[in-house]
Amino acid sequence: MNITLNNGVTMPALGLGVFQSAPEQTTAAVEAALAAGYRHIDTAAAYGNEREVGEGIRRSGVDRSDVFIETKVWVSDYGYDQTLHAWEKAAGKLGVGHLDLFILHQPAPDRFEKTIAAYKALETLLADGRVRAIGVSNFMPHHLTDLIAETGIVPAVNQIELHPYFTQPDVQAIDAEHGILTQAWSPIGGITFYPGWGEDRRNVMADPVIAAVAGAHGKTPAQVMLRWHLQQGRSAIPKSTNPARIAENFDVFNFELSAGDLAALDALDAGVRNGPDPDEAREERFAMAIPEA
Repeated sequence: MNITLNNGVTMPALGLGVFQSAPEQTTAAVEAALAAGYRHIDTAAAYGNEREVGEGIRRSGVDRSDVFIETKVWVSDYGYDQTLHAWEKAAGKLGVGHLDLFILHQPAPDRFEKTIAAYKALETLLADGRVRAIGVSNFMPHHLTDLIAETGIVPAVNQIELHPYFTQPDVQAIDAEHGILTQAWSPIGGITFYPGWGEDRRNVMADPVIAAVAGAHGKTPAQVMLRWHLQQGRSAIPKSTNPARIAENFDVFNFELSAGDLAALDALDAGVRNGPDPDEAREERFAMAIPEA
């Protein structure tokens, strides 16, 4: 199942995420995903596993032209020249000549002038053919409004925390208004186990409403949540290093949720963010240097 981005590039709607995948596990996870049928891999400079993603793609035997590679620029590489160099680091580690989707990892609101400069570098990379599409991650409506006012190309993608307990309708609405694809990280609620953001949280995977919908379709809660994203026009990038779970997460194209099912999942939104707040200034992010290729 593909989605056409606002610049005409097609992208597989479902991808493998590798956030918190240890480098030593990432290569095998990517191999397993490509063997299961995935053709979209999402990584980031800050994850420290771009090199292993590239190795997994090469070991899989799947042609590079058939794999959609998405990665992200970390905030310590924001700025025009720095972001151009971030492309060199990412492409070098991945072992590729171009990136399919290159996005800014955070809005960095306390240094937004550097964010604007970084995005202008993405525009240059797009014009040069070194990337096929550009976008952002964790941008809230005011971040998007400010970015679009200062730059020439509307982002193709905005990757945000999105699962049944946190649906961010305001972000989804502004994305839709501008033709930006909403892409869900933590699409099956894995953020409930995000380190360092509190312990008192509910596990989306254990929700009784989702369990009932899953039982009615003979599917797992994870499969129901992924189908919910896809039917509502979003991209999703579930993370796993377990080959059986990786394959299970891809087995979501042979059933359909009813309007009532979709509404039941929508109604679970608690409006509570479990991941980092994109508007919070965190100086330590800029201290994390991304290694050279």
